[in-house]
Amino acid sequence: MDRRRFIQALGTGTGIVAFSQAHKDEAKAFAEGQSAINPSDLTWGKAPCRYCGTGCGVEAGVKDGKVMAVRGDTASPVNKGLLCVKGYHLPAMLYGKDRLTHPMKRGADGKSWEKISWDDALDLIASKYQEALKESGPESVAIYGSGQWTIFDGYAALKWFKGGMRSNNIEPNARLCMASAVMGFVTQFQSDEPMGCYEDFEEGDDFIMWGNNMAEMHPVLFSRILESKRKKPNVRIIDLATRRTATTDYADMYVEFRPGSDLAIANGILHLLIESGKLDNAFIKENIVFKRGIEDLEEIGFGCYGDQAEHYTFQDKTRDSSIDEFKKLVSEYTPAHVSKISGVPEAQLRSLAEMYGDQSRGTISLWCMGVNQHTRGTWMNNLITNLHLVTGKISRPGSNPFSLTGQPSACGTVREVGTLANRLPADMVVTKKEHRDIAEKIWGVPEGTIPAKPGYHATDMFRAFMRGDVKVMWVQTTNPWVTMPNLHRIDRKPGDGRFLIVSDIYPTPTTEAADLVLPAAAWIEREGAFGNSERRTQHFDKLVEPPGEAKEDAWQIIEVAKRMGMGHLFPWPEDAWHKPMFEEYRSFGLGHGKDLASYDQLRKTRGMVWPVVDGKETLYRYAAGYDPYVKKSKGVHFYKAKGYGEKAAVWFRPYHPPAEEPDADYPFWLCTGRVLEHWHTGSLTRRVKQLHQAVPKAYVELNRADATKLSVKSGDRVKLVSRRGSMEMDVKVDGRGKPPVGSVFVPFFDEHYLINELTLDAMCNISKQPDYKKCAVRVERV
Repeated sequence: MDRRRFIQALGTGTGIVAFSQAHKDEAKAFAEGQSAINPSDLTWGKAPCRYCGTGCGVEAGVKDGKVMAVRGDTASPVNKGLLCVKGYHLPAMLYGKDRLTHPMKRGADGKSWEKISWDDALDLIASKYQEALKESGPESVAIYGSGQWTIFDGYAALKWFKGGMRSNNIEPNARLCMASAVMGFVTQFQSDEPMGCYEDFEEGDDFIMWGNNMAEMHPVLFSRILESKRKKPNVRIIDLATRRTATTDYADMYVEFRPGSDLAIANGILHLLIESGKLDNAFIKENIVFKRGIEDLEEIGFGCYGDQAEHYTFQDKTRDSSIDEFKKLVSEYTPAHVSKISGVPEAQLRSLAEMYGDQSRGTISLWCMGVNQHTRGTWMNNLITNLHLVTGKISRPGSNPFSLTGQPSACGTVREVGTLANRLPADMVVTKKEHRDIAEKIWGVPEGTIPAKPGYHATDMFRAFMRGDVKVMWVQTTNPWVTMPNLHRIDRKPGDGRFLIVSDIYPTPTTEAADLVLPAAAWIEREGAFGNSERRTQHFDKLVEPPGEAKEDAWQIIEVAKRMGMGHLFPWPEDAWHKPMFEEYRSFGLGHGKDLASYDQLRKTRGMVWPVVDGKETLYRYAAGYDPYVKKSKGVHFYKAKGYGEKAAVWFRPYHPPAEEPDADYPFWLCTGRVLEHWHTGSLTRRVKQLHQAVPKAYVELNRADATKLSVKSGDRVKLVSRRGSMEMDVKVDGRGKPPVGSVFVPFFDEHYLINELTLDAMCNISKQPDYKKCAVRVERV
């Protein structure tokens, strides 16, 4: 199956989607009275897609101030002209009937809303922050953004909070989706983000997907793998998963494992590589050190029980190890032992080890939320990368560990700008004085301005807000009153003594919880820049005006900062601040292996993959012949890992059981996730008629045997009950997803079915990323 047929099979066509031609309802919304659209009548502009972290290039066709059509950008090296079903309907997300168009303040009765001016809204925000700072200090203020923030938004928030208010309480929703990948790369290379690029999808031979439904979640990238497989029939796709999905349909081998047992599987593969003599000893000697951390389950915990349920601040402690100790520790993970833990047949474990150990074939490991949303997510990232390090199959075309991301700028804005409680731009952290000194010098603020203590991580931030320790919080470009785990913990009523500001483009459960709501400009209604999963930074221009009084998030932040007497942090012309802001931000990484392309370069290109040195992008980090920071004639050099002697670290990470497992009272596993047609909480895609009609509401996937036992069929209602909440939903049997006996799956895109009222707020011990993939429930027939 070629790329286009695959995309069509997933429910979309190709070419231009002109809304006034294809859909009568959209004709009214986009161009009243227009009966046809001729592409030559439109003004076309480039932009990255607004949805996932793939970073597909699109061209938007504009006429009379409206986005009239969209098409895949054939000049984009990411998607080469194709889009997924969400991408082909991008413009519709701008034109929902209920767009927020004016600032609104909650009335004194706690129920009504009153329209207020921008000046009044901004003055109110500034006064609330100033009051909290004066009375309770910098730890009492917070801002919560996302991987949907543009680079400009994130940098403005970071500078205002850490350089202005002296607070590290800035967090993104990306803490919920890719923080484990960050800490995986940081603990092994002392630098974040993958070393490979999308060219790996043509170069690789074996694509091993660890809990990653790539066919639905990253369909355009998956189509590149399928195209490679069509041209090279020896290409293999391996699907390691806890349920069958659309990805399974295209896999050469499906490996089903018990939830949480992936830790044992990875260690079992390492054991077999050692046993069969498949380690690359020369590579290890030249490039690898061995490390251990705290491994005791009781000492680590899960962050959701006892004292940890309010403050989970576990800190790992690193100690040196050796290859001999590593081999001894891994030796207990025999095929028989791992098979008993995971349910995976020994023959499949041996097949996986043979693939990783075969030096004649390139191996790409791919993962996303299944690995990251894990109580030992950082450990799983470490273990997957270990497989590449001990075999030397890393930093070369077709052989790399590759973490995929779910938001358009989780990499560019969160990981690179550093919009996390402990980070600064370009891999710098607030805990290191030399890093704080660099930031303070670039920002022109006094020494000691940036606190050395990290702020609250996301889950603790919301716990602190509910306790009243955080007095004022601003939420932008995200919907936490749908996405936070164990949602009942953040139930609130206005008038509780805290103040919540929300900037968004549509009403959501989060705006319902707010005291002040601000209308935001979206996508190409403002200038922006995103960074995708392959380190590609992409710029886009403003192509249309936002509706009503909607404003871009960065502007909102800057205006509040000015009202607080912090205008010196943003000393640029009001009508031309994007370029100088970007160049200031870019200065953090120049000369450090995090070099971004210049603002002018990005405007001219379809994005560039950093590090960009002398105008040339770097497809493979740490690789001789590709990375300008590597001076060797061949091989690799992990030059960012200064603390490891410029070598990468292999970590021993043992198997730990999940925080909660099925029992007699709650006998089913619950896993949550996304579906092809919708994105995240559905606040955008559920307003697109075609996507909403395709999947109009959430459901629970049941195995046919379990459905028979419960005497239910597709369309019947059941009640899901966990230790935290309950919910009634329709059943789906034998859909695209097919869970095994004893397991259920529920997507989280539907705000009418808040599945996170049932999930557990357990989290990774290192990254503090919650685990949405496994908790215990029971299923009752209604």
